[in-house]
Amino acid sequence: MMSSFPLLSPFLRRTTPWTCRACLRKQAAPLPPQRFTFATKAPTRPIPKNRRRRRIVVASGLGITAAVVTVTDDAKHAATAVQRSSRVASTLFVCIKDYRSTLKRGQDEDYQDQLKACHLRCAKRTLVTLEKNGSIFIKLGQHLSSLNYLLPSEWCDTFIPLQDKCPVSSFESIQEMVLKDTGHELSDYFESFEEQPIGAASLAQVHRAVTKDGQKVAVKVQHPALDEWSKLDLALTRFTFESLRYWFPEYDLTWLSEEMEVSLPQELDFALEGQNAIRARKYFAHVRDAPVIIPDVIWAKRRILVMEYVSGHRPDDLEYLDSHKIDRDEVSAALARIFNEMIFGTNAPLHCDPHGGNIAIRHNPSRPGKANFDVIMYDHGLYRDIPLPLRRSYAKLWLAVLDADEPRMRKYAYEVAGIGDEYFALFASAITGRDYTIVKQNVAAPRTKQEKDTISDSLTEGMLEQLIQLLGQVPRVLLLILKTNDLTRSLDENLHTRQGPARTFLILAQYASRTVYEEQLEAIAGSFLWPSNLFAFLHAWSTYMRVELRLSAYEKYLQLRALLGMEALI
Repeated sequence: MMSSFPLLSPFLRRTTPWTCRACLRKQAAPLPPQRFTFATKAPTRPIPKNRRRRRIVVASGLGITAAVVTVTDDAKHAATAVQRSSRVASTLFVCIKDYRSTLKRGQDEDYQDQLKACHLRCAKRTLVTLEKNGSIFIKLGQHLSSLNYLLPSEWCDTFIPLQDKCPVSSFESIQEMVLKDTGHELSDYFESFEEQPIGAASLAQVHRAVTKDGQKVAVKVQHPALDEWSKLDLALTRFTFESLRYWFPEYDLTWLSEEMEVSLPQELDFALEGQNAIRARKYFAHVRDAPVIIPDVIWAKRRILVMEYVSGHRPDDLEYLDSHKIDRDEVSAALARIFNEMIFGTNAPLHCDPHGGNIAIRHNPSRPGKANFDVIMYDHGLYRDIPLPLRRSYAKLWLAVLDADEPRMRKYAYEVAGIGDEYFALFASAITGRDYTIVKQNVAAPRTKQEKDTISDSLTEGMLEQLIQLLGQVPRVLLLILKTNDLTRSLDENLHTRQGPARTFLILAQYASRTVYEEQLEAIAGSFLWPSNLFAFLHAWSTYMRVELRLSAYEKYLQLRALLGMEALI
């Protein structure tokens, strides 16, 4: 699910005149998967044409050969490996050549039309390659389709069909994989096993089954072909982004392939996913305010995960919510509590992929009042642990943002991500999803039409390069935190709540202030009876309680308006 306010969207209002997005797209020039979108002239690199071509071919050959040798020693796969590699290398070569040729015609009257046509040609070529290679290239294309803040619309729109193009592996191939991995047939484990999957994604598919003891379970199985080609495909992805950086150094997106090389092996290890699910289930068993349901793990292997079958409806299924009298605002608050607990909770695991397909809402009439629902969390493959110092600095940063205290914001932006003055305003907009002028005043204020228009049209010349440089320098775990924030904002937007952002920001403040309060208590050495210690405790406690009381008062206000049949103020 793509957020309405994508990760690190540049919401800055600058002193120089801004240009609308449509006009900016006419001034741009990206490359297959990246930031040549807004280049207005070709990079000046006085290398003869033939020499450039030889460099690409030689580099392609070396990169692909190394990847093939790394991936497999089995000669029977060599021909297919070369074919997959050749598709990537040839598409990359043709697209680079096409862009460089187009960029040289920057003085032509119809240059913008030529550039848009180049975007579309290269996107279509790349789409064909992604579809033919399949495997993790489908997942890569799905991710690129959502990067509308880095890629031109021709690229993003061309890749949209990949969102629904999830492969389905044959039942026979699943049977063979289970036998190979476990030494047993499916029938040895399950009384019944539905051949048709109930869901499929780029890396896996899920089948319903019944165990020998009669328990209904969901069986997540990896697409068997992934094992054969994942290492080669990762090598080809890295080679592609490094080649693009060489020819277009101002648009360095190698951090995408670097993060993919870290994340994908973890997502492909279902035994690790099972451990993540067990850990998260144990953690939330002790969290009173979070109505979280995480299916119990029955057993797991590297490519097979068997879990308790628990079904629900997507959080954006508003008809289901309304028909079961599930309050959308309460769902929004519950999601805010769950993911703030994951970000700020001590030793909490962070689920880094909370899109609408990985979360479900289930009516639960046994829960009292408006909390008559459960939040079911699926797909625990991409988890991160946030280091305690980063967690605490991030909490202080958010408290500074909520207090509109710019000096403290700048201080903690540097602590959290090494962000100096050059990128501070962009970073502040990125973590909040708001225009920076609003961040400096009251980030919890309702969005106005004017701000929404500014957000839509504020990509100014030079901003893209700043954004890319910012993404490249922040800690990788922070990128995933921002991704989580972005996806949860999207979930909240799709709920169409009545309250606006005020309540969710107060909930965030509650968790951030708790984190700071715990740190302050930890710093008090000795007995609280000492005057200095007692003063430090009272100061920490009063600051924490101030946020608690504000949130409690606001929620009482909402309850009162609901009792009176009044809509919450937006």
